[in-house]
Amino acid sequence: MTTEDLAIPIHKSPAPEHPLKESIHLPRSAKRWDPMIPRARKALLIYSFLANALLLGAGTGACWASGPAAVHPIGQSLAVWTIIPFAGILLSIALCPLLTPHFWHRHFGKASAFWALLFALPFLYVYRGVAFYEILHIFLIDYIPFIILLCGLFTISGGIVLRGSLRGTPAVNTVMLLIGTLLASLIGTTGASMVMIRPVLRANKNRVKKSHIICFFIFLVANIGGSLTPLGDPPLFLGFLHNVPFFWVTTNILTHMLVASLIILALFYAIDRHYFRKEEGESLLSSSTEERSEAFGIEGVHNFVLLAGVVGAILVSGYWRPGHISVLGVKVDLQNLLRDGAIIVLGLLSLYTTQKQLREANEFSWFPILEVAKLFAAIFVTIIPALAILKAGTQGALAALITAVEAPVHYFWASGILSSFLDNAPTYLTFFNMALGKLGLSEAMVPAALAASSATANPVFISYLKAISVGSVFMGANTYIGNAPNFMVKSIAEEAGVNMPSFFGYMFKYSIPILIPVFILITFIFF
Repeated sequence: MTTEDLAIPIHKSPAPEHPLKESIHLPRSAKRWDPMIPRARKALLIYSFLANALLLGAGTGACWASGPAAVHPIGQSLAVWTIIPFAGILLSIALCPLLTPHFWHRHFGKASAFWALLFALPFLYVYRGVAFYEILHIFLIDYIPFIILLCGLFTISGGIVLRGSLRGTPAVNTVMLLIGTLLASLIGTTGASMVMIRPVLRANKNRVKKSHIICFFIFLVANIGGSLTPLGDPPLFLGFLHNVPFFWVTTNILTHMLVASLIILALFYAIDRHYFRKEEGESLLSSSTEERSEAFGIEGVHNFVLLAGVVGAILVSGYWRPGHISVLGVKVDLQNLLRDGAIIVLGLLSLYTTQKQLREANEFSWFPILEVAKLFAAIFVTIIPALAILKAGTQGALAALITAVEAPVHYFWASGILSSFLDNAPTYLTFFNMALGKLGLSEAMVPAALAASSATANPVFISYLKAISVGSVFMGANTYIGNAPNFMVKSIAEEAGVNMPSFFGYMFKYSIPILIPVFILITFIFF
């Protein structure tokens, strides 16, 4: 079964009054399921696909243990132009919804496959076994766990319904963003985003101007809020796996996170207050009056237990080391297989224990996760040369960039800018290893080097790691693809009818004018 088998049929609908209207979000008819295929069957197909992918990895280990055992230093031989397909899929995501909306909404899966094959086929022809290893590695280690986590959190959070008379005033919206920001470090940016996005959308369903609310949500809940624990964001979890103490980021990044969050929250309140005052009128007041009769409450509470189970599975996978298997030469850790299997089970439990009307109240559909799965399959394939060149360090095509990174401010901006467009986890690890190499440290020496009050502390390494951590996490908010939940939040908002800005619109209207000045201020204060 392929992802095309899971595609949602697009029904014809009348042309929109304005050509850009459909370019931002799908018409209502495109969001409905084919009545011949029940939702439960769709969900079963999706989870069966994920489970089969997981079992395939576990089942082939014994048979193919003789595959390549080490990663070929392929980044040393790849040219910069091999990144063109990666740029192509990014530009397609940015421009096609605006320039060719009908084509994109019907064929974005095919467009994604085109860019993936444009890189993969020549790559396989030239590098053969090494190329096959690299593609299999990024799917087994990165893409499949990524989609399983997103799908699990998306399913579980979709069964949590916040009832009540919450009205999307500037004060209420600011408080909800604050709660989401704090929650992100406890259950991760993806978990917090999936839990909070629907209450935010429901509270603001009568607002006329609300795309800015979702963009600030991405800034804070989907990115900056996850900077206080390794559970918060993938780069920090990767650091934890490489001997960075669990609470090191809590004590060392707290002030950076507070300064950035408070400034952005203050800016949000001012902007939202401006729009809210312009929108206050008879229609909004009448709608809010009608909503006051509904009592406040939370339904589907058992999904919070399942959500805690996902967090627990992630945390256990960071501590437990039962061993690994080899899948065509790719080392797959058993704890990660068990983690992903647990998330699939928890997602299915949520699906079959949550009342249907709760998901209907959330306007739940599978389209956002299918869209993300198709687009990110191409992104993960085409990103291979970019990551390989970056990992090659001074031996790769980006040697000039790597050698220019010396001071903490360089680490902050270099890791941040690259994390805006590449996967921020391997970007973090690349600069982490670069800092260790510059100082002649090994991973075993990391805990002692980070113990600030001890004689073994290394202040230079501490300053480097602070810069890398802040840059990788904070600047993931610069683009829709900078961090895992960004694009998912955008897709869910569009599914709810929010006219979200395009890829470049998000950057030039929101992240560059709002975030970059904040990051410059962070630079002057801390680096």
